[in-house]
Amino acid sequence: MARGKAHPRRRGLWLRLVLMVLAAFGTAFLLREGLVPPYLNPLPEINLAHRPDAWLIDWRLAGLRRFPAACARVLASPAIDARQIADRPVRDGCGWRNGVSLSAAGDARARYATISCEMAVALALWIKHEVQPLAREHLGQRVRAVVSRGSYACRNIVGSVSGRDRRSQHAYANAADIAGFILAGGRRIGIGRHWHRDTAAGRFLRAVHGRACRYFRVVLGPDHNAAHRDHFHLDRGPYSACR
Repeated sequence: MARGKAHPRRRGLWLRLVLMVLAAFGTAFLLREGLVPPYLNPLPEINLAHRPDAWLIDWRLAGLRRFPAACARVLASPAIDARQIADRPVRDGCGWRNGVSLSAAGDARARYATISCEMAVALALWIKHEVQPLAREHLGQRVRAVVSRGSYACRNIVGSVSGRDRRSQHAYANAADIAGFILAGGRRIGIGRHWHRDTAAGRFLRAVHGRACRYFRVVLGPDHNAAHRDHFHLDRGPYSACR
């Protein structure tokens, strides 16, 4: 064999390796974008009763994005009260698909008239497995209700110069704003009022903000900018940020 010419078997091994790497990246992309139908998805379906593994939950939530049947199976859990609603095809950058009307999540009232199934399930997981235990730890009570600031709104991103001409995830019902929580005893823990305080309420809010990054791709709070000084913004959009 001439010096410098690769052996055919070695070239074949390299080719298979490259194809395997490309296949792995391709599969990861399809799972992240929620493009894999349930009958081909290798990941287990979400069970709201169980706290999911952090490194798989993003792809498992994304699997609900385009498949109403998969969404319906998760909504059967007692940890959420939601009904599926008709799609509104996106027009002029606004609309939704696979949406639900949410009444309760994670054993707390959480009212969002129009929100994506993916977001509703993420809220249920976060509230049940993070917010409720942290409320009992820091405040000695469970959360009775989420103070909602809404989900669907046909608008652009606010509070960012670069976002002036770009639609918010709210325009696709793929985001939720939260102003605070109401405890079982009736006390209201407002984000605008308590976030910066060195109190049990302040520590609770900062803890649940940090844990939200497990379930949502974007988590913004008062430390991000003035536009979020009094609420959390949570969404399942294409970008990632936890601030």
